[in-house]
Amino acid sequence: MSYDPDNIFAKIMRGEIPCHKIYEDAHNFAFLDIMPRAPGHTLVIPKTPAVNLLDIAPDDLCELMRAVHKLAPVVKQAMGADGLMIQQFNEAAAGQMVFHIHFHIVPRYAGTPLKAGGQVMEDDALLQAHAAKIREALAG
Repeated sequence: MSYDPDNIFAKIMRGEIPCHKIYEDAHNFAFLDIMPRAPGHTLVIPKTPAVNLLDIAPDDLCELMRAVHKLAPVVKQAMGADGLMIQQFNEAAAGQMVFHIHFHIVPRYAGTPLKAGGQVMEDDALLQAHAAKIREALAG
């Protein structure tokens, strides 16, 4: 599969589609999932065009993992979560829906089941509040 520069995440990075941005550096971009499985569900993507783990350059993957490593504890703390789930899917058969490599940082709460993925759009005001909380924790 070749990389499609018009995938939704590429459009989000270019500012063609709005998002609730959490973080950006020279290599990566992070924003809230608009159909979150839990409050604060964050997506971390590289700026480098890569479909998935099978075609990303090792150095780009290292930079992406640095961002995931930096953001995961911040998301957990900001959202008051009991734990975290980090997910990454490769190919449609494995559940990949957007063909731009990305990691999910999903806050987990004891005794609270996850919502179904990719099915219910979250209220925009709530997403704004969660993004502000995470950005504030990241700055502090």
